[in-house]
Amino acid sequence: MKSGTSNDKHNTRDVILDAIKATREATVEELAEAAEVSPVTVRHHLNTLQAEGLLVIKTIRRKVGRPHYVYGLSEKAQELFPQKYVRLSSRLLDELKAHFPAEVVAQLFNGVVQRVIEDHRLEFEGRPFEERLAFLVRLLEDEGFLARWNRAGNHYHLVEYSCPYVSVGQKHSEVCTFDTALIAGVLQTPILQHSCILDGADCCQFTFSAPTREMA
Repeated sequence: MKSGTSNDKHNTRDVILDAIKATREATVEELAEAAEVSPVTVRHHLNTLQAEGLLVIKTIRRKVGRPHYVYGLSEKAQELFPQKYVRLSSRLLDELKAHFPAEVVAQLFNGVVQRVIEDHRLEFEGRPFEERLAFLVRLLEDEGFLARWNRAGNHYHLVEYSCPYVSVGQKHSEVCTFDTALIAGVLQTPILQHSCILDGADCCQFTFSAPTREMA
């Protein structure tokens, strides 16, 4: 008997995710029927998907017998499915720029950044610089960026390896101000950008120093 291939595993996984997406919630038995595999195989895939943060699990308690579980998609899993956000975002920006001068559009973008900063201020304000930097990386990841940082002497280097705004930014470069303003706002220090994915670079690179009062 041949073992399952990697493609087989991914196909089964995709069928499971699609089935949950279609029904919003599903049991192991329902997913086994949809994927045409055994419940044991489904449970194996569900364990993997749960470990990846793609599932939410609800316990259904019965008057008689053991409770059973139904599986739904997490917010992270919803992002795996095709979305039309890019098209809609681009159209909305077209309308904004057609009705308002550039400085007003810039103020709107800055307002979005400030709202994000205010929503999280209690989580980073007053912390040591490197703790704020670690928080910033997590916040950027929540916003769709993949970022890492390192230190060389008194200088810091932050690299973003992915940008969720690449498609929109090709037409509306204003979106590129979001992460730079967010970085400066959380770290509360001037930053210098050396490269940008929207300009064709492999990553966005920034350097900065800790505020003088926090330097060791």
